[in-house]
Amino acid sequence: MIEIDGGAKSGSGTIVRVAVSLCTILGQEVRLTNIRAKRDRRGLRPQHQQVVAACAELCGGEVEGAEVGSSEIVYRPGRRIKGGAYEWDIGTAGSTTMLAMSLLLVGSFADRPSAFTLRGGLFQDFAPSAHYLQNVLVPLLRRMGLDAEVVVRRPGYVPEGQGVLELSVGPARSGLKSLVLTEQGRVVSIRGVALSSHLAEQEVSDRMADECAARLEEAGYEAEIDAVYESAAGQKGADLTVWAQTTSGAVFGADRAGKLGRRSEEIGRYVAESILEDLETGATVDRHLADQLIPFCAIADGVSEYVIPSVNEHVETNLWLVEKVLRARTTIDGRHLRIEGVGCRLRG
Repeated sequence: MIEIDGGAKSGSGTIVRVAVSLCTILGQEVRLTNIRAKRDRRGLRPQHQQVVAACAELCGGEVEGAEVGSSEIVYRPGRRIKGGAYEWDIGTAGSTTMLAMSLLLVGSFADRPSAFTLRGGLFQDFAPSAHYLQNVLVPLLRRMGLDAEVVVRRPGYVPEGQGVLELSVGPARSGLKSLVLTEQGRVVSIRGVALSSHLAEQEVSDRMADECAARLEEAGYEAEIDAVYESAAGQKGADLTVWAQTTSGAVFGADRAGKLGRRSEEIGRYVAESILEDLETGATVDRHLADQLIPFCAIADGVSEYVIPSVNEHVETNLWLVEKVLRARTTIDGRHLRIEGVGCRLRG
């Protein structure tokens, strides 16, 4: 059994999600202690509990201690990851996209295609937006051989959630391929979605889009941002997600959710500045992809290489986890990240 201190490195829920997902793929038992020890609300939160429950259901695994607030769990995965149709409801505005990232990992090693319906929050702080998942992370993972699609059925915001995200994942029968992105290239397009629910009178979507596009234009970039208004969500809410593509195949994304007291123009400027700052570093991925790609590269065949904007605690945490769980070899030379994948295959 692998022993993992959930209070190490970032001490965040990332350790739970990534460790349980990787151990499901390996069929490796794991004990996690001091869960989220460095966060204000320690222990499992509903979104982390749902990741553990979902992984266990997919493989017929067993879990001890996986209650909300628990600081320790023992997870024993089953022998085979079973595809099919599944539905999970986080029950709060907890992030469906964080759950989706675990399902992208695990679903790629299921015995048949999977269709996941996830209910909860789709647009909030401290998690990738559903549009970021759809237009930044998943397209890049497809280059590695991952077969996946993301559909936003209903937006969900803090504090009520109630959003619906649909995710389909096909088995990667030959495993995933490594990813090599070492040159930034020239930006050839910037696109985005400015979404708001029940806020048409305030013109929130247009204001976010216009401010973001104006700031990008000042920096010499032309952006095409769609202003979308909808009324199916259970509450008022907003989000702006923008992504840039370059001649080398590099992708940069940024997003910002609406919040009481957060002006639309502030959101537009924040998203534009985030992309511009990452581009100015000479990186080949944005600040979020920098750590999100690590588990996928670690289970892939071959050596993955890319340049990150900076080395932060999320990057350090994910590198530590793939080394501990998979025994993958990783190196950082300045901001150049190199991961030697272990070449995982379908079990059973």
